[in-house]
Amino acid sequence: MPIPLDVRADFPLLQRSLDGKPLVYLDSAATSQKPRAVLEALQRYYEEYNANVHRGLYRIAERATLAYEEARAKVAAFVGARPEELVFTRGTTEAINLVAYAWGDAFVRAGDEVLVTEMEHHSNLVPWQLLAQRRGARLRVLKVRPEDGTLDLDSLDRLLTERTRIVAVTHQSNVVGTINPVRYISERAHAVGAVVVVDGAQSVPHMPVRVAELGCDFLAFSGHKMCGPTGIGALWGRRELLEAMPPFHGGGEMIERVELEHSTYKDPPHRFEAGTPNIAGAIALGVAVEYLRALGMEAVREHEKALVRYAMAQLAELRGLRLYGPKDPELRGGALAFTLEGVHPHDVAQVLDEQGVCVRAGHHCAQPLHRALGLAATARASVYLYNTAEDIDALVRGLERVRAFFGLAS
Repeated sequence: MPIPLDVRADFPLLQRSLDGKPLVYLDSAATSQKPRAVLEALQRYYEEYNANVHRGLYRIAERATLAYEEARAKVAAFVGARPEELVFTRGTTEAINLVAYAWGDAFVRAGDEVLVTEMEHHSNLVPWQLLAQRRGARLRVLKVRPEDGTLDLDSLDRLLTERTRIVAVTHQSNVVGTINPVRYISERAHAVGAVVVVDGAQSVPHMPVRVAELGCDFLAFSGHKMCGPTGIGALWGRRELLEAMPPFHGGGEMIERVELEHSTYKDPPHRFEAGTPNIAGAIALGVAVEYLRALGMEAVREHEKALVRYAMAQLAELRGLRLYGPKDPELRGGALAFTLEGVHPHDVAQVLDEQGVCVRAGHHCAQPLHRALGLAATARASVYLYNTAEDIDALVRGLERVRAFFGLAS
C-alpha cells in the first residue's frame, strides 16, 4: 500500500519555509524529522507522569515504569526480537561501544582478529580499533569496489580465519546506500566461530528488518533516524551472548546486591542500563515505531525505492554530476552521495541551502570509504518516508542554480 501523500502533515517542521522558500529536507540519513505523535509523547511524559523508573511505588512512577517497559517491547518487536534481548542505549554509537567493551574485552585475546569493512561509519570502526589496541588484536579490512560501492565479497573467505572473533558490518551504507548481504556474511563468519555485529542505523528506519533473517549476533540502531528523539537507541543481542557479558557501566539499577568490595548484577537487559535512563526518549521511540508500523515498513521501502529511481534518473541529466553507489535501486537505500565537477561539496550545500534545500556535505563520518572512492568529500541527499518527487525536483533546480552560480557551462 503506498504511503499517503498527506503524510507530510504529520511532521510540523516540514511545514516551515526558509526565506520564503518551502523547506526541502533531504538529510534524513543524518537525522529524521519527528511526527507530531512523537513530540506529543515527549511533552505528555514531562507534563503528566515525570518520574524515575524501576524505583518508585507511587502511581506516576509506576506509570513511567510501565510505559518505559512497554516501549522496550514495541522496539524489540519492531526488529523481531524479545524484550529481554533489547538494551536501551543513547544510540548506535553507544550500542557498538557496549559490545566492543563488554563482549570484546571479555573474549578477544592477543593475536585474535576483528574484521571490518571499508565502508563503515566511524562508529562501527573506531570502537574496534580501540578494542584491537587494548587487547593486542589485529584489525582486518574487507575492501569496497570503487566502481559500484559494493563490498568485495570474493575476498571474504580469505579474510575470515580461525582467529576471527568479530565481524563488524553495516547493513546499509550511509554514503553510497549499498545494502549489504548481512545473512550471507553472518553465515560465513559463523562458520569460523566469529560473532557478527551489524550497524543497522541506516536500515532499521527504512526497510523491514528481522534479526532472525539477518542471522547476526548483535544489531545496533538509533531512534533519531527513525522518527524518534535524539539520545535514544537500542542494542539487540542474542540472549546467551548478553548473559555472558559483564556490565559496560556501573551504578544504580543494574545491580542485585552491592557490598563494599564486590557486587552482583541483574540479568540483561537491565545489567547494561546503569543509572537513570532516557525515559522520555524511550517512550517516544516506542511511539515512533508504532507510527512506522502503521505505515508499514514494506510501504516505506517501496516509497523510497521509487524516489531513488526517480532521483537517479533526474540527476543523470545534470552535466558534471557523478552519483556514487549501486546503479540498481533494489540494491541501495535512500542515501545519494554525489559530486559536481568544478564545485566543492561544501559550496554545493551552501548554495542549495539558499534555495531552501537541505543536504549534507563532507565525509559523512566515513573517511576510509571516501578515500577508497578517491574523494575527500561528497554532497549527500537522503530521502525518507515524507519526501516526494517534488523534493527531488527542487534538488535538481537547486543544482542547476549551483551550476549557474559558479558559471559552469550548460
